[in-house]
Amino acid sequence: MADLTTLANVKAWLATSGAALPTTDDTLLSRLITAVSGFIEAWCNRVFASASYTWTGAGTGSRRLLLPNYPVTAVASVTVDGIVVPPSAGFGQAGFSFDMWGLHLTGGVFTRGVQNVSVAYTAGFSSTPPEIEQACIATVVLRYRERERIGHASKSLAGETVSFIIKDFPPEVATILKNYRKVVPI
Repeated sequence: MADLTTLANVKAWLATSGAALPTTDDTLLSRLITAVSGFIEAWCNRVFASASYTWTGAGTGSRRLLLPNYPVTAVASVTVDGIVVPPSAGFGQAGFSFDMWGLHLTGGVFTRGVQNVSVAYTAGFSSTPPEIEQACIATVVLRYRERERIGHASKSLAGETVSFIIKDFPPEVATILKNYRKVVPI
């Protein structure tokens, strides 16, 4: 797992007055970045950074096969029933082609079977999508600021009451992350 943002970006977001933040909390902020990055990936049920995968599973009986990790950026090999399928040489030519979600076969199908399809491929983002990075920054800043009020839903002082968010993520972060969440593992 890679961090979804940097210490410099979090500190820039925290420095609302224009003054640079001291380095005394850098270790804490770095730990929060790693923890929140892991929490976001676990909540979304996916890894965002580009990585190589080998998937072995059952054929669908169709010409389309969805892969569990996306966006798919490269396919190294496809094997169906022990037979290597070459990449398609062009539109309408026999072989496999891919898009961001999975594979297409021209001139054949992913025959039904048990563990009869094997795919070696690369999937993920070359850099963290900006909205995911901002979601990570916002959550890190929230956790950093709430450390003095952990467990408090509200606080009253001089006749005024302030309420605090008691959720996994702020609402605007949850909205962003729902667009990237893998809800059904393949």
